Amino acid sequence: MAASGLALVFLALPAISHADPAPVERMEIRSRQIDRFHIGSDETRFGPLEFVGGLEMTATGRDFGALSAFRFLKPGSDFIGVADTGFWYFGTLRHDDQGRPAGIDDFRMVQMVDDQGAPIGAKWEVDAEGLDVRDGIATVGFERRHRIAQFRIDPDDMQAPLRELDFLVPKNELRQNRGFETVTRAHPYGQHEGGLVVVSEKSLDRDGNIFGAIIEGPNKGIFTVKRVGDFDITDGAFLPDGDLLLLERSYRPADGVKMRFRRIYGESVARGSLADGPILFEADMGYQIDNMEGMDVWQRADGKTVVSVVSDDNHSLLQRNLYLEFILNDD
Repeated sequence: MAASGLALVFLALPAISHADPAPVERMEIRSRQIDRFHIGSDETRFGPLEFVGGLEMTATGRDFGALSAFRFLKPGSDFIGVADTGFWYFGTLRHDDQGRPAGIDDFRMVQMVDDQGAPIGAKWEVDAEGLDVRDGIATVGFERRHRIAQFRIDPDDMQAPLRELDFLVPKNELRQNRGFETVTRAHPYGQHEGGLVVVSEKSLDRDGNIFGAIIEGPNKGIFTVKRVGDFDITDGAFLPDGDLLLLERSYRPADGVKMRFRRIYGESVARGSLADGPILFEADMGYQIDNMEGMDVWQRADGKTVVSVVSDDNHSLLQRNLYLEFILNDD
C-alpha cells in the first residue's frame, strides 16, 4: 500500500489460523568475556562512553547468528530479538559480581510464520532489521519487502503479525536492501509523546540525506537524517533526555568495518526537518567490533544509562557474534 503521510493506517490482514506453534530451538550459548574494548589497551573511556564489558558468542544451533536487532524486556536481563534470516530469538543476559556481562542463559530461536502458521523460508519476505517493544507488542521493521509490522510477544508461540503500520515514506524511496533498520519510540513526554519513529539504513533523498518518519503521535510526518561520511544507520534508540542515539556502520574492503555512535538532537527529529547531531565515538578494527547492527538503551539499578550493542555475523566463518556494553556518561 502506498503511504499517504496523513494517518497511521492499520492494514487489514488475513485471519490467522490456530496452527501448531513453530518449533522452539533451544541452544547453549558459549561465551568468552571481552575485558578490553581497545585491543592491546587498558583504557575504558571512549569519549562519553565507558566500556563495561562484552561477550563473544557461539552456539550449538545451526540457526544461531544474523542477530540484527534486540530489545530488553527487563533492563539488562531478559531480551527479545530478530535475526535477518527470519527468526525471533529470546534469552537472558547474565552479569558477574563486578557488573560485567558474563553469559547468556535460556537462549532459544523460533522461525517467523505466515498467516497459516507455517515457517517462512524466503529471506526476502522476513529480512527483519529493526525492533521496538512495548506492552507485549513487538514492532518490526522489514526490508526487501518493506513494511512495519506488529506481533504479540509469546516466546512459545510467535504468530503471524497482528497488523501492518503505514510508514509514510513512499515505497519507491526505499532501496532494496537499505530499508528500516531503526524502529524506536520517542520520549514519552516529548513532542511525539512516545510515538514510533523509524529510520532507514541508506534510503537517500535527492540531497543525499537518509529517510525517516514519525509514524505515531500528534506530529506525524517524514524527516531526514543528515548522512555524515560513508556511514549507514543500523539501529537507534531514544535517550532519557529525548535525544536519539544512532548506531552507524561503515565497510570498505581496504579498511574493514567501522562502528560509530551519533547523538541526534531530539528537537531536530520533526516533520520536514533535517535531523543532525554530534559524533560521540568511532571505532575501527583496532577495537573489539564486527558488523554491529543492533542496539538498546536501558537504565541500570544505580541510575546510569547503558548502551548495549550486538553484531550480525551474516553466518560467516570470518565474522563474530558480539555483545558489547557501555555506560553513557553526561560529562
